[in-house]
Amino acid sequence: MIDNPKTVIIGLDGVPFGMIKGFAGNGVMPHVAELISQGTFKQMRSSIPEVSCVAWSSMITGQNPAAHGIFGFMDLLPNSYKIRFPNYTSLKSAPFWDAWPGQSVIINVPGTYPVREMNGVHIAGFVAIDFQKSIHPKSLATDLKKMGYQLDVDAQKAHSDMDAFLADVDKTISARIEAYRYLWEAVDWQTFMLVFTCTDRLMHFLWDAYEDANHQYHSFFCDHFRRIDAVIGEMSSRMGNDDLLVIHSDHGFEKLDHEVHINYMLKSKGFLQLKKDSEISLESIGPCTKAFALDPARIYLNLKGKYPCGSVEPDEAEDVLSQLESLFASLEVDGRKVIRDIYRKEQIYSGPYLDDGPDLILIGAAGFDLKARLKVQHLTGKGVFTGKHTQDTAFLLVKGLADTAVIPDEPAVSDIKQIIEKGIIQT
Repeated sequence: MIDNPKTVIIGLDGVPFGMIKGFAGNGVMPHVAELISQGTFKQMRSSIPEVSCVAWSSMITGQNPAAHGIFGFMDLLPNSYKIRFPNYTSLKSAPFWDAWPGQSVIINVPGTYPVREMNGVHIAGFVAIDFQKSIHPKSLATDLKKMGYQLDVDAQKAHSDMDAFLADVDKTISARIEAYRYLWEAVDWQTFMLVFTCTDRLMHFLWDAYEDANHQYHSFFCDHFRRIDAVIGEMSSRMGNDDLLVIHSDHGFEKLDHEVHINYMLKSKGFLQLKKDSEISLESIGPCTKAFALDPARIYLNLKGKYPCGSVEPDEAEDVLSQLESLFASLEVDGRKVIRDIYRKEQIYSGPYLDDGPDLILIGAAGFDLKARLKVQHLTGKGVFTGKHTQDTAFLLVKGLADTAVIPDEPAVSDIKQIIEKGIIQT
């Protein structure tokens, strides 16, 4: 490595480019503003689909889903309609901390539960179930519990008591900051990664508070980002002149207008049939089904030989795909186009696990949140969320890179690992 510089990576889950730019400009995040003036700041594309488990897996491996094997928060068991929930054991490509020299401290990266042996310290991010299985080395668990460390904020509180939820957000970030400060000093690290994930939760429930300065929780929303900015300033001030600082989100966010239920659409147009008098689930798929969806908008052909009730012959697949593309390309709600982009897996994925991927992937247009729920009675709806993920409005901020040419004009989250390696690690 060039003069043995250190690398610090700070993740802000879900935070869009426009929000960071705005907070840097209006005084909410002055330390970020200073870093923007000194470094390279760009809008960035997320993974497809734009969900955290896929995006963070792509970031830490530098690979796409067909190479690292994570296509969504849920998937199906082979030759089955039974749901499984992929986790860190499902990741087929190695994360950067398995290959980079020196010890790493990894705090709160989503999709990395359960942790495994590694050179340094690893505290898993959501979805993490068992505290002991979320910490490496396990001896660190005692110290973390004394700090009141929580693996995640309790988002269920937001459905019934917003004040209790926000108190939990404060408690969660306070312990996260305390853990970072402790490990910064206690470990002789080469790479340090800290991810803030309460940002995503706040934007799901309180995007309206961000947009409306008169909202009762607007000040809390901004103050949360002030706390993060203070930590960013603190961390950057503790770095050497030759060290590399990378700050980024995994996807963006925007206002949610409508949830659109993809499986409802498939049912209403005759592509999806559920067995009568059966529990409503994918396991009740009937033999006339041609396609079904998994969250958020991954569509799978019900291929004969691949699924128990498969009905689509290989020579029929192209025709069914074309019908589905036409169906969703023409979908409108309130006179607005619902689908921004439609991709076949071969267009966006490459790797040994391509066959495991969805046959079509939909990206929602502005304001439309695509869902694959089965237990719905209408095409559209809206729950308690006021904000939704976006695929093309993440951000990337880099300071200390010797060669800024290694940053693409339109970077993607999967480029971050390679950007760091090209700029810092000599191969």
